[in-house]
Amino acid sequence: MNQYQQLNKSFINGKWVDGTEDTTIEMHNPYNMDVLAKVRIASLDQVNEAFYGAREAQTAWGKNAALRKKVMEKAIQYFKNHKADIMEILTLESGSTTVKANLEFDLTTGVMEEALTMVDKIGKFEEKTSMIPDKINENYRLPKGVFSSIAPFNFPLYLSMRTIAPALALGNSIVHKADLQCGLVSGSVVAKAFEEAGMPSGVFQSLLTTPDATGDAMFNHEAANLVSFTGSTPVGRRIGKVAGEQLKSMSLELGGNAPFCVLSDADIDKAVDAAIFGKYLHQGQICMMTNRFIVHEDVYDSFVDKFVARSKEVKHGDPRDPDVIIGPLINEEQMEKSLNNIQKAKDAGYDILLEGEQIGNILTPTVIGNVEHDSDLTQTEMFSTIALIIKASSDDDIIAKANDTEFGLSSAIFSKDEEKARKYAMELEFGMTHINDQPVNDEPTAMFGGMGQSGIGRFGNPYVIDEFTEGKWISVQKRAREFPF
Repeated sequence: MNQYQQLNKSFINGKWVDGTEDTTIEMHNPYNMDVLAKVRIASLDQVNEAFYGAREAQTAWGKNAALRKKVMEKAIQYFKNHKADIMEILTLESGSTTVKANLEFDLTTGVMEEALTMVDKIGKFEEKTSMIPDKINENYRLPKGVFSSIAPFNFPLYLSMRTIAPALALGNSIVHKADLQCGLVSGSVVAKAFEEAGMPSGVFQSLLTTPDATGDAMFNHEAANLVSFTGSTPVGRRIGKVAGEQLKSMSLELGGNAPFCVLSDADIDKAVDAAIFGKYLHQGQICMMTNRFIVHEDVYDSFVDKFVARSKEVKHGDPRDPDVIIGPLINEEQMEKSLNNIQKAKDAGYDILLEGEQIGNILTPTVIGNVEHDSDLTQTEMFSTIALIIKASSDDDIIAKANDTEFGLSSAIFSKDEEKARKYAMELEFGMTHINDQPVNDEPTAMFGGMGQSGIGRFGNPYVIDEFTEGKWISVQKRAREFPF
């Protein structure tokens, strides 16, 4: 048994506690449906306890840069010392293949190490020139306070730590709610790392609970100063409504509909290499994942032939096998949605170039060609191994079709002409565009975030500092000022 299967509890004010709701939920391995753990759900009273405890603990934490640095350094070392067990629970709980688990682990430790560079930003000032004689202007960054952090199931460890690490480094405290499907790796692993690192009681709280038990408390609790959420756009809109009524700060990374644009002069072999990774990593269950391949008609047949051939070769099976690329979808509901989308494509008369096979909770690649760019299907986030291919009449048409969506998270564009690609990249209405690469990219110093219905705010250093702190201006008049009256 993996050591983290025993940490099936919430972590509130420095103690591991069972939930006080009457509900117990089983956590399953999505590959074989084995029960990994049983969790007693935290109640609304415990949510309140966590938020008030976080508020009480935050002030001292925010004032102690040396302690923040020490705890973060020890937490990073904890992760490195327990990499094998953390990788295993990622696989058992989320269906992560070896490639994906390695990527997620490296992203997690990377964002923690980058957060260390932010510790000293709190309480230090930047001096600015004043228009008024003999005045000094000082611009400070202060902790924002208590963060409500809500994480998804797909990159559960990294997408938790992407908020948690910089927020803690910048002197804030955290009340964190994992998606229960991955509550051990997203909640308990993080809590254990900080507990072992000497985190003061109350600074980090981990709640294993459900929306049915908590209602909107994670979105509008009086003690929360900022709500950080990664997940669907409908839930993001709900957060915007209830948190916005209290003028709370929000950091929302929401849905995507990433286009992979193959221009007329693209290197097709290299584009297909990127396309395979950018579609099938983690079974396509990534908000940045390619949702639409938009291909110039001159290279359409070549791209399709090579992409289908490569898709047939992608190995599927038990994600514990290091050669496996496609493991299970997260649950039966996601499988049902995927099968329904395939049926919609058939009903619409699109080309089923490769039809996937359901094997338990695994769906092998499905490739659908000549899809209408403005169809319901192309406006749906697949979140699975279904590849939609759209034919375009020109490079300009590719960009127009790519922009025909309410979402604007990530995008990709392939061309041998870098300057032409950069010009088109600036026209793509997405927060991120990757030239001659696929759209699934995240780095701790890059400006990460979406446009349109894909979210609010930016991650990455230094951009996240503005998001996760309060600015304060102090001016000092060095010599008596002369006033006009």
